Amino acid sequence: MTRTDCIRLESVGRNFGGKTVLEGITLAVNESEIFGLLGPSGSGKTTLVKLIAGIDEASAGDVYVLGERMPKLAQLRRIGYMAQSDALYAELTARENMEFFAALYGLAGGRRKKRIGETIELVGLTAHLNRPVRSYSGGMKRRLSLAIALLHEPPVLLLDEPTVGIDPVLRQSIWRELESLARSGTTVVVTTHVMDEADRCHRLGLIRDGRLIAVGTPESMKRETGSATIEQAFLRYGGAAG
Repeated sequence: MTRTDCIRLESVGRNFGGKTVLEGITLAVNESEIFGLLGPSGSGKTTLVKLIAGIDEASAGDVYVLGERMPKLAQLRRIGYMAQSDALYAELTARENMEFFAALYGLAGGRRKKRIGETIELVGLTAHLNRPVRSYSGGMKRRLSLAIALLHEPPVLLLDEPTVGIDPVLRQSIWRELESLARSGTTVVVTTHVMDEADRCHRLGLIRDGRLIAVGTPESMKRETGSATIEQAFLRYGGAAG
């Protein structure tokens, strides 16, 4: 399959006050690719995803998504974003939350109803659709946030630690769906600390202290470093446990 850049970062940096959080990030993510960002807590993964999503702006360099320089408000409907912190309305039911976000994404009528049904079934919350979100466990909130990110079938899906607090069986189901989405043309960027998830990504970017220390397929990284696992490869590239 011929692939072209869907996401491109050119010498991207981000400073907060006097602290450098990201420095010199140059990266291209292909269409229909599952690209994983792997690194310890505080390495800059979440900041990088926010820059791609257009909810934060780089201090240096340029970020492009689907050919448009970010941040750009019009691109938000073409991006599905799931943050580490669940952006949900606790006093509303899951259905009401989904109706609200569907309206923001411009979904209406039969398509809105269909997509709510499909995505809530994927994350295993159909039986809890009419419960207020305040009664949900942390894992259930993560699942609902993922369903909302998928609602409008965006061509770019950005997921920050999407499977934290989700049981192993459902986690496997979610990954099968991500693989199916990629096959159908969706570009997926996912941050993770779970090593078997890293192995399921088409390519990985390893981040340490705000710098991209390696990019490649899981197999090529293990081969280059003589490692049996991605965790070992990360350490041999100069990463740190996290």
